[in-house]
Amino acid sequence: MFSHHHDHDHSPEGIAERLSRGPRALYLREWVYGGIDGVVTTFAIVSAVIGADLSHTIVLALGLANLVGDGFSMAAGAYTSTKADSDNYHRLRHIEMTHIQKYPEGEREETRQIFNSKGFAGEDAEQMTDMITRDENLWIEFMLQEEYGVSRPFYKPLNAGANTFMAFILCGAMPLIPYAVGLPQTPYIALAFAAATFFAIGSFKSLWSVKRWWREGTEAPAIGVSAAGLAFLIGMAFRNLSV
Repeated sequence: MFSHHHDHDHSPEGIAERLSRGPRALYLREWVYGGIDGVVTTFAIVSAVIGADLSHTIVLALGLANLVGDGFSMAAGAYTSTKADSDNYHRLRHIEMTHIQKYPEGEREETRQIFNSKGFAGEDAEQMTDMITRDENLWIEFMLQEEYGVSRPFYKPLNAGANTFMAFILCGAMPLIPYAVGLPQTPYIALAFAAATFFAIGSFKSLWSVKRWWREGTEAPAIGVSAAGLAFLIGMAFRNLSV
């Protein structure tokens, strides 16, 4: 179903075009994380309400309230964490630029030792150091990657937040659809909708995984089943206590 072959055009023109575009921001993490959290959140509510033997109206009220509230919270978290990464990059970049301008020989020696640690010595290390240090921007980026393990961010905070919110709302709404349209045997249909959504998320994730699509698809529902089972037991406990 899904192919794991991502061959590039290796002609000079194809390479030039691909490099000019730069890295693509796929926001895969936001869709997988947001989608799974959305389904877990709403289906756990459905399970708890079923366990407590409450009405369909309460399922929809609690489900929609949590869908919007938790979705916004997830989006805010994705925005803030992505912005923190970007802010940290710019902070470290300013520090490294200052060091290069103030202590160029010390930074050259640091660059030389980095190449030494990678197995380059003597004239080879010296030539590579000369090439890197010739361009200040290239030098700064090199030092950021080697010294701090950070690189130029290409994920945008607003896009990260928006993608997380869309994934949460879209996937989280699935277990609520049977209640919204008044289908019979609603809990079982909600379970089927939730399982199908988990399977779809896992299968989608396989596009960026070495595992087969059906393996990824079958692993994801285990997360939701565990959460729903716990929520159902809590709901049952409240019903038995007549709270």
